[in-house]
Amino acid sequence: MRNSLILASAAAIAVTCGAALAKNPMVGGAAMYEDKNIVENAVNSKDHETLVAAVKAAGLVETLQGEGPFTVFAPTDDAFADLPEGTVETLLKPENKDQLTKILTCHVVGAKAMSDAIMKMVDDDNGEHPVKTVGGCEFTAMYDGDTIMIKDGKGQVANVTIANVEQSNGVIHVIDKVLLPTS
Repeated sequence: MRNSLILASAAAIAVTCGAALAKNPMVGGAAMYEDKNIVENAVNSKDHETLVAAVKAAGLVETLQGEGPFTVFAPTDDAFADLPEGTVETLLKPENKDQLTKILTCHVVGAKAMSDAIMKMVDDDNGEHPVKTVGGCEFTAMYDGDTIMIKDGKGQVANVTIANVEQSNGVIHVIDKVLLPTS
């Protein structure tokens, strides 16, 4: 009887701990922890090595480790690979730091916006909601079914492939395209 009670208690604790850990989705094969900031989590994602390198090259590490709150639309390595050949290498050069910073900060919103809040804003605005970024870009949020989409300044649409990755200083939404400003 006592062993059964101990086993039942251990099982209940395991389920509770597993549920707490399962709240955040895995990203790039790595666990994402709500008590870590955007940079601390992003560096562990195998799908965001290019983004992390770009954030470092642009000098944005300290900013994205800051208090926030931030919503980051985080393009995957595949999204960066879809840019014209040589684009990433060119942007990572020190002489292009301003352009790189502009592109990266156009992926950041100065608020914490979970997917349900984004969908509500889209609904409230009859299907399209303007998204103002810290980089001065204005993009358009919309959705189809459960998929949130962001249309950039060039008219291309990025799909949110993993939503609501909570961070200590905001939220990350993984996207499948690099968002580009109008100019």
